Amino acid sequence: MRKNIIVPLTIGALIFVGLLIFGGYAIIEPLETEAIATTTTVTLNVTEEVSITPPAAITMSPNITASQNSSIGTGDSWNVKTNSQLGYTLTLKDDGTPALQDTTTTESFADYATSSPTTWSVPSGQYQFGFSVLGNDVVTTTWGTGSDCGSGGTPSATLKYSGFKGTTEITVATSSSETSTSGATTTMCVAAEQNGIYAPDGTYITTITGTATAN
Repeated sequence: MRKNIIVPLTIGALIFVGLLIFGGYAIIEPLETEAIATTTTVTLNVTEEVSITPPAAITMSPNITASQNSSIGTGDSWNVKTNSQLGYTLTLKDDGTPALQDTTTTESFADYATSSPTTWSVPSGQYQFGFSVLGNDVVTTTWGTGSDCGSGGTPSATLKYSGFKGTTEITVATSSSETSTSGATTTMCVAAEQNGIYAPDGTYITTITGTATAN
């Protein structure tokens, strides 16, 4: 009699366990095979940087004498490098007013007296000092179209010159994008002349500061 009871119970238990396993698989299996998409992000920070290299010291040539009225000078260019997407601005200023002064006396060349850059022309009875610039990022409508500083002591006829304005910065070049890895160059041309008057002999010096700022 017990065998008749145990056998149906055993078979029923097996059937129940089988249904439980199959049902559990049916519930769990879709969770194991369903594709689930998700995302992540990658961040790289590129830090803005700007650098500037000054030209070598400039010695103007030829010397101004009783018979030589004008002199010019140029050196290597100011070189600016930046990765700023908005580019850079280059300004120049000198260390005093007037800019070009004798180191041992109170003598000085007057700053080239114009309200805005203009072609070189020193009035009679004056001796003056000024500068111009040329380069790819120089605005030619402001500074002229010359491709060099001049020759034989005579300033370029196609550049436009200005006097320095003491410690007030003068914008000479600007760009709207990053430079190449070799940088952007701006050449500074300086000029001095006496007209109908002798500049006193002496050694005249000025210190020019170039500042490059990322836009």
